Amino acid sequence: MDIVTPAIIAALSLLSQSVVKDAYDNLKTALTNKFSKGSDLVEAVARLEQKPDSMGRRETLREEVTAVYGDLDEDVIRAAEALIEKLRAQPNAQQIIQQAVTGDQNIFSGSGDVTVHKKS
Repeated sequence: MDIVTPAIIAALSLLSQSVVKDAYDNLKTALTNKFSKGSDLVEAVARLEQKPDSMGRRETLREEVTAVYGDLDEDVIRAAEALIEKLRAQPNAQQIIQQAVTGDQNIFSGSGDVTVHKKS
């Protein structure tokens, strides 16, 4: 399971916290640096920001991350991990992260644990 998608989804509900916003912006910068501003992945993030509760946009983001192997890029993984760490420090963060991972409507499947698989 990718760490990028749940990190972005969870962060969108906590962007009012400056520490979360900074880490979120760092992840977006890593995505833009790796895949370019006009890439489908970066565009999917922008569309999700406009409608963060949209299950369709969440699924599109997940598909775009998977399509470009964005969940395997080391810089992107580091930025996503840093964001998850900042999210965990926030009140009610575990519940927010759990919902982002499992999805309210089963958009994501799994136990709620985020496993990162790195390229060998």
